[in-house]
Amino acid sequence: MILGVIDEQLKEDNPKEVRITFCRLVEDGYTEEEAKEKIAHVLIVELYDVLKYCIPFNEERYVSELKKIK
Repeated sequence: MILGVIDEQLKEDNPKEVRITFCRLVEDGYTEEEAKEKIAHVLIVELYDVLKYCIPFNEERYVSELKKIK
């Protein structure tokens, strides 16, 4: 399900940093599946906070964490 969300973000180019991160990871040698899994991990962490603390999704933090993926 989470990978489906990543696919949708890539398809819609929203947020654009998902595509930028995906392309960067693939260029760095990760497979497309591995790149999506790394992005999904960041999304899961963000969603955990949303669900646990009943707070809104923080896109700014999500984007910031995407930039840190190596």
